[in-house]
Amino acid sequence: MKPVLKLSSAVLLAATLAWAPAYAQAFKAGFVNTDRILRDSNMAKSAQQRLEQEFSRREKEIQNLGNSLQAASDRFERESATMSESQRMQRQRQLMEQDREFQRKRREFQEDLAARKTEELAQVLERANAVVQQVAQSENYDVILQEAVWVNPKLDITDKVINALNASKR
Repeated sequence: MKPVLKLSSAVLLAATLAWAPAYAQAFKAGFVNTDRILRDSNMAKSAQQRLEQEFSRREKEIQNLGNSLQAASDRFERESATMSESQRMQRQRQLMEQDREFQRKRREFQEDLAARKTEELAQVLERANAVVQQVAQSENYDVILQEAVWVNPKLDITDKVINALNASKR
C-alpha cells in the first residue's frame, strides 16, 4: 500500500510542476500607483483647483482673523502695565473670546475642507478604478494590484491609466 501512495504523490507532484510553468506564462499581472494617479492625473489636478477656489476665501479670512488676534494680544502685552486691574481683566476676557472664536472657525474650516477633499478624491478614485478595469479587460490582465511593498517596474501600468483617464471625457 505504501508504494502506491508514494507513486501517486510523485505523479501529482510531476503534474503540478509541469502545469505551473504553463500557467505562470499565461498569467498577466499589473500594478497601479494610486498616489500618482491622485497627484498627476488631470482629473485630480482639477479637483485640487476646485478645492482651492472654493476654500481660498475662507482660508484668507481665518488667516486675517489669526493675524488680528495676534496683533490684539501683542497690543495687550504692551499696554497691560498701564491698565487698571478691571481693564486688564476685561481685555483678557475679550482676547479669550476672540481666541475661542478663531479656534472654532479654524476647526470648522479644516473639517469642511477635509470632507470636500474626501468627496473630490472619491470621485477621482471611482473614475480611475473604472479606467483600470477598462485597461485590464482590454489588455487581458488577470489581476491589477494597487498596494504592494515592491513591484517590478515592468508591471507598473500607472502611466497607461493616467493617460486613459486624461483622455476620457469627464
